[in-house]
Amino acid sequence: MVSLLAVGASHDSAAAEQLEAGRARTVLVLGDSISAGYGIQRDHGWVALLSARLNASGRRFNVVNASVSGETTGGGLARLPRVLETHAPDIVIVELGGNDGLRGYPLQQIRANLQRIGELSRTAGAELVFLGMRIPPNYGARYANAFQQVFADVAGTFDAPLLPFFLEGIALTPGMMQSDGIHPTQAAQPRLLDNAWAVLSGVI
Repeated sequence: MVSLLAVGASHDSAAAEQLEAGRARTVLVLGDSISAGYGIQRDHGWVALLSARLNASGRRFNVVNASVSGETTGGGLARLPRVLETHAPDIVIVELGGNDGLRGYPLQQIRANLQRIGELSRTAGAELVFLGMRIPPNYGARYANAFQQVFADVAGTFDAPLLPFFLEGIALTPGMMQSDGIHPTQAAQPRLLDNAWAVLSGVI
């Protein structure tokens, strides 16, 4: 004889699964000017292209672009608690650190900020994806190499996907960077999306 309690529990579980399947998943991008679309129309940026690609998959996604031009890891960390509370993301894409490196910030500080960003995101129930950055060699090989290692170390502590260099195939390609040599052009946005997708697709 089947317990009515068991039947009720099974029904509740099935209903919860159906509700979850129909719910739009929220992807939060916490980034700097590269994700904010500096110098281009925001709706042509890689984050907007990501939203279109995700929703073309037939599943429901809500992509929140919480990126700010000039943002540092410290600034992103300061904003994060409110952003997490407001949007309750399922996935947090962290694209921060480039401005810290260009300003020569201490590596220990960058690492601590990224680590805390990861901790807060995980505590809020979100999966993590890190988009890493490199800095020009004129900062010195020691600092540049250690800077790049920060991303690998932090992503490793969370066993989270990491793209080592978000501007791979873009930074040195003619027509892909604006005149300042820092920000990608509109033509580079599909490549940025493909770069991010290489690590994001496994989480999606």
